[in-house]
Amino acid sequence: MKTPSVYLHALGMINALGGNIDEIVPALAATCAPGMANVHTGIGDAFAGSVLAPLDLAPPAALVRYDCRNNRLLLAALAQIAPAIDAARERYGAHRIGVVLGTSTSGIEAAEAAFVYHAQAGQLPENFNYRQMEIGTAAPFAAAALGVQGPAFTISTACTSSAKAFASARRLLQLQLCDAVVVGGVDSLCELTVQGFASLESTSGVRTNPMSVNRCGINVGEGAAVFLMSRDEAAVRLAGLGESSDAHHISSPDPQGAGAELALREALADAGIGPSALDYVNLHATATRKNDEMEAKLMARVFPQGVATSGTKPLTGHQLGAAGATELGFAWLTLARDDVPLPRHVWDGELDPALPPLDLVENERFVARGANAQYVMSNSFAFGGSNVSLILAR
Repeated sequence: MKTPSVYLHALGMINALGGNIDEIVPALAATCAPGMANVHTGIGDAFAGSVLAPLDLAPPAALVRYDCRNNRLLLAALAQIAPAIDAARERYGAHRIGVVLGTSTSGIEAAEAAFVYHAQAGQLPENFNYRQMEIGTAAPFAAAALGVQGPAFTISTACTSSAKAFASARRLLQLQLCDAVVVGGVDSLCELTVQGFASLESTSGVRTNPMSVNRCGINVGEGAAVFLMSRDEAAVRLAGLGESSDAHHISSPDPQGAGAELALREALADAGIGPSALDYVNLHATATRKNDEMEAKLMARVFPQGVATSGTKPLTGHQLGAAGATELGFAWLTLARDDVPLPRHVWDGELDPALPPLDLVENERFVARGANAQYVMSNSFAFGGSNVSLILAR
């Protein structure tokens, strides 16, 4: 029996570019990210991607114990696709709609604030609840807030978390366990991640600079991106998916990118296409020395004839558990909307001579290809050797 195809119907997004799709699309085209700026941390200033939009949408009274910045980011993104979710619930019933979300830090920011309060007052604040920071609560919280009753679970595999969520969501649909799935990811800025990456000497004090000889690390970011996925035909199909785990090192990629290459080639095979069919690849492109070196060499091997590529983290920061869904969202927009060009690669233009040259999206020749693109890919790689490649088709 033929495996049913799955489609991505609606996208909600919030990040350093803006508070919704209408703000994000022009900001992405103009490479203008208001939320990319210096932020103060416990160990000094850091350059990061913050959400500047007001997070006024609070959980309903029955879920107030979940109220934290992370869940408000999630609610802001979900509100943008609420009509599509409502229509699916009316058509299929609440019990046939699932939720699969990725996150890396969940609401740890709320716990950090609570610990500061405890140090000063000798007790935790009354409004603090462990559920705000518990790593697995994002999906069950979203399901409760949306009034859906299908399978709801959270995936946390560092920077591939929300990319892997699409693999799980597709399986739920293909196995007929759900008729629609809310899928994506969310992460909020917190001291834990900023200081953790700083301790690894992996953060940059200025805007991140992927693929440059001058690259020196990441900017941590925050945001949320969510889709509604189902078997009903739509303009954009999830055509290919590849997952692997190379388990090379806890925090360094395999220098040869063997596991990452396996994920890319598996996604191409799953989509039933060769490398030459792809029109664009959104790179993981963290701007760390080792990740960019691995990914550039990997891209040169898999795409010897070249392919338009860009890394978008200079415009959002590295959103960790939300990065995969956000970057797939940028790729989806280029297919779903004729007015969205391929995202530009933002950097200083100084290629690292140790890296193979890539066809980076820097001028109108590449940018304009978005209107005719048929297949686009998004790559996500994570600590611990987790690798995910996703392919969308118009």
